[in-house]
Amino acid sequence: MSRAIQTCVVGVGLAGLTFHVPFILALPQLFTLHSVVERNPKTDGGKVKKRFGVSPKIYSSLENALDDPEIELVIVATPNDTHFEFAKAALEAGKHVLVDKPVAESVSQAQQLGQLAISKGLVLYAYQNRRWDSDFLSLKGLLCLPESHPSYMGAILEFESHFDRYRPNLKGTWKDKPLPAAGALYDLGSHLIDQALTLFGRPNAVTAFVQNIRGVGHPDVDDSFTLNLHYERGPDRSYQLTVILRSHPLSVKSPQLRFVVRGTRGTYTKHGLDTQEEHLKMISSPRAILREEFGREPEYLNGKVENILADNETITKTIWPTPDAGGYVELFQNLGSAIRTGAMPSVKWTEATAVLEIIELALQSSKNRVTMPVPAM
Repeated sequence: MSRAIQTCVVGVGLAGLTFHVPFILALPQLFTLHSVVERNPKTDGGKVKKRFGVSPKIYSSLENALDDPEIELVIVATPNDTHFEFAKAALEAGKHVLVDKPVAESVSQAQQLGQLAISKGLVLYAYQNRRWDSDFLSLKGLLCLPESHPSYMGAILEFESHFDRYRPNLKGTWKDKPLPAAGALYDLGSHLIDQALTLFGRPNAVTAFVQNIRGVGHPDVDDSFTLNLHYERGPDRSYQLTVILRSHPLSVKSPQLRFVVRGTRGTYTKHGLDTQEEHLKMISSPRAILREEFGREPEYLNGKVENILADNETITKTIWPTPDAGGYVELFQNLGSAIRTGAMPSVKWTEATAVLEIIELALQSSKNRVTMPVPAM
């Protein structure tokens, strides 16, 4: 067995304590939580000791952490406008990097990071964890069904994906401030866009509506968006496809709508959100991540498929279950393998860069009220 990767988590707010530290602690065969960057710890041992009872080294600045030759991997779990600066500094110091989404403020910055990682021979990994949401994994299975399966939906015509909530007021965090890469599109849109590109590839055009619909906080910080990704007919697509990605902060519904997928032979509807984030906030020990019940969705959130039969009149209604738990842990397992054995990253840096490209085109589309073509690769 290779030695565990000495890891430093930069930032111990919601992202660090919920989405990163627990997985590092849950996988001791792959990682050791060597240290964290916490500028002003309030208690002895800081937030990590208070939450998990362990005491990694605490550095007050990233600069001090990067001077430590023992650290091999730096996880950037800080506000969006610091991602580029911190990831660049870590790469220049010879560290592998896992950086939260959005990975940078712009395509240009993401490309710089990618080129730097290649020149240094380092692993640069984007934290697009929602590829391992339980509902998304279940949906991928549905879309791969053969024609002979009774739930086969035919050619996909429209794919609708939501991250909605009811939140009339500001949270009072950095996410409400007019900083670079702020707003719902960079925050939640990064997930929805990544999932869409994973399923359908690069679109031909983007039409977007990005706004501050609540009218609270700074007007330049968007809180809602609707993106239409347009896919033309082609050798592998018999019909035009429209992908609709939405987030709304004033959606009164429980559970919230998650997916609506329309095909020539059926429609899939799904409500509710993957449970891993809520479980991560509640677990008493990181070991809970490895238990069978972690990230498992309740049956009442199972999706539904309606299919048209051969007579083109009769509609059948069936449950499409979410049989497998979500698997954020698989991202970290793949990250460990990429660092130690050279395994291919499941999230390629070019894919994270493509997410930023769609965001930039969406902002142009919304600002100028036009449909933006997506350049060929």
